[in-house]
Amino acid sequence: MASKKDYYEILGVPKTATDDELKKAYRKLAKKYHPDANPDNKAEAEAKFKEVNEAYEVLSDSQKRRMYDQFGTADPQGFGGFGGGAGGPFGNGYYSYSSSGFDGFSDFGDLGDIFSSFFGGSARTGGTRNRTKGPRKGADLNLNLDITFEEAFLGVEKEISITRPDTCSVCHGSGARPGTSVTKCPTCNGTGTVKQVQNTILGQMQTTRTCTACHGTGEIIKEPCENCRGKGTVRKQAKIRVKIPAGIDNNQTVVLRGEGEPGEKGGPKGDLYITVSVRRSNIFTRQGNTVTCEIPITITQATLGAELKIPMVDGSIEKYTIPDGTQTGTKFTIREKGFVSLNSTARGNFVFTVIVQTPKRLNKEQRELMEKLAKTMNEQPPIKKKGIFG
Repeated sequence: MASKKDYYEILGVPKTATDDELKKAYRKLAKKYHPDANPDNKAEAEAKFKEVNEAYEVLSDSQKRRMYDQFGTADPQGFGGFGGGAGGPFGNGYYSYSSSGFDGFSDFGDLGDIFSSFFGGSARTGGTRNRTKGPRKGADLNLNLDITFEEAFLGVEKEISITRPDTCSVCHGSGARPGTSVTKCPTCNGTGTVKQVQNTILGQMQTTRTCTACHGTGEIIKEPCENCRGKGTVRKQAKIRVKIPAGIDNNQTVVLRGEGEPGEKGGPKGDLYITVSVRRSNIFTRQGNTVTCEIPITITQATLGAELKIPMVDGSIEKYTIPDGTQTGTKFTIREKGFVSLNSTARGNFVFTVIVQTPKRLNKEQRELMEKLAKTMNEQPPIKKKGIFG
């Protein structure tokens, strides 16, 4: 007996995964194993791609997922039959099905209740979700973009290159060779699904499966386009200009509508999500919309006070006068010289901290002056070093 596939393990999610977590995991794996993204190993990639699709098709459907969680399969035939055999879900072989109805099943009450307890629906409920046959929006794309601290402060326009599927210029997305057309699938009559009726111990049960002839599209391409090989899209490199707004922060995202993959059946294009990474500055740091930095000053500037020239993020210079007796570590604020808010025109402040630099070497004249200053301030001058012989 073949081992059952663990759909949760295939998608890499826990059994408690939400619909959004399932969708996120599916999109990531579908992109990873898509045959077009693995030209050197298409066979293995296609097998993994189909396995991921199969897992998502089951777990994204509430009824199929409930059935799978309870029985380890979403296929009613996977139970080993609903008849009187020991492999059925009722296990003891005491119940059998005949053309006239059920035998020995009166103790279980209403059949609708029995079916509901196992499948969460009535005996006529299909086992597969109906697929959307109308226009569908194209898939979204994601891209990372590095910018400097100054570019985040001022805003910048960048040109990016991206390789993405684009509508085939030969068949205009139909996938059919020019001069031919796409025909309705004769197997499913264009619905993309095939209904099957099975006799079980619960009566006739109708299930709906994806049509294997058209793979759920409802259409057959007899003569594929040679340019796109029937896909309707070809991968192209596109150059796009993107405006990064002033004030954007690290890991924030800019969305370009309609710059994703082309839609299906005339549907709109997907979107392009650009996540911004802001490189660190050697001078400035950011705290919210506030810009901070350290400004070194001399001991005489700290003592006597001074007019300082403060470099701004945008390259300009601000003059700021500090008072005499300024201590190292003192913070000063220049208002509205920080980052602009993305949601308004308000700006943060610019805060600089002064760091008093103590001179490491003094010449003879400077040292004498410092000693005289120390005496006038009733300070004990430093003791001069003497040799070992005094």
